[in-house]
Amino acid sequence: MKKLLFTLALIFSFVAKSQETDGSPDKKRNLIKMNLTSVIFRNYQFAYERTITKRFGIQVSYGFIPIGQVPLINEFIKDENVENIRMGGNNFTFEPRIYLGKGYGHGFYIAPYYRYSHFNIDNLTYRYKSEDPFIDPALVGQRIPIVFSGKISSNNIGLMIGSEWFFGRNDNWVLDVWFAGGHYGGADGTITGKSDRPLTPSEQQQLQKDIEDLDVPVLKYKVTTSAGGATIIMDSGWLGIRSGISFGYRF
Repeated sequence: MKKLLFTLALIFSFVAKSQETDGSPDKKRNLIKMNLTSVIFRNYQFAYERTITKRFGIQVSYGFIPIGQVPLINEFIKDENVENIRMGGNNFTFEPRIYLGKGYGHGFYIAPYYRYSHFNIDNLTYRYKSEDPFIDPALVGQRIPIVFSGKISSNNIGLMIGSEWFFGRNDNWVLDVWFAGGHYGGADGTITGKSDRPLTPSEQQQLQKDIEDLDVPVLKYKVTTSAGGATIIMDSGWLGIRSGISFGYRF
């Protein structure tokens, strides 16, 4: 954290110096934008960009996801026993931009970035099928709901390419297109699941194996079980992609 704060301090010192020496006649250095395409995924992203010199600018953005069902979740977790996942969260992105086109926020750009994300998971239900031969025969084959909730955080660095255009009578309106971007980093968190009845030692072992065998790409996690349910501890790599279209105003 100290290294990150020191780096940010250096960048903002550079920003202040650049403003003193840059004699551009273009006084419209501030851009506010909203990502239109991310709304499809219930992800509301807002950004502020400040152009510093002809070739350099800085954008900071904040996004939030209201708690709710996860779109396209079946594409990532391919198990019919997993259902009812609700998730919410927020993210912060710090993004220096290097403009190679017309400049001053206009044209093609390359953007290295840092992103912090936080997710709240609620009501993730895993229906576990008991196969313990020593329990009441009426319960053998019964699907026991294990309801999980917890939090996951990630820190990532990435790179994105895009292009930005100004239009309107006074070039006040902004169209920012993210062609492609991706980030990689680490994620950690704990998700705890509770059973609606005590689990036998045999059921605990079977539940642990079932969760460990889930087909979840990229993520690495450890599972522990008890009579009350299961705990998933994540300490994993994390991948993400960025692409979209933002619309905004320049002043």
